[in-house]
Amino acid sequence: MKAHVYVTLKRTVLDAQGQTIQNALRKMQYQGVEEVRQGKYFQITLDTALSASAAGAEVERIAREVLTNPVIEEFSYRIEQ
Repeated sequence: MKAHVYVTLKRTVLDAQGQTIQNALRKMQYQGVEEVRQGKYFQITLDTALSASAAGAEVERIAREVLTNPVIEEFSYRIEQ
């Protein structure tokens, strides 16, 4: 079982790196890009003995306590069997 965790800056936090990428794309004449937000991606391999609900609870705990700074970041995740 694998968990895919995505961590991004909260919408209220300035994303300077995302803005730099967006400006570079504009200068390179890419069309249709309205906004770029950057973040972090984590892939966590979980014990297959965990139930789906236990796996979700553990991934949320890991993301909340270890992978994110809750003041400026938020996370989402998905678990695949």
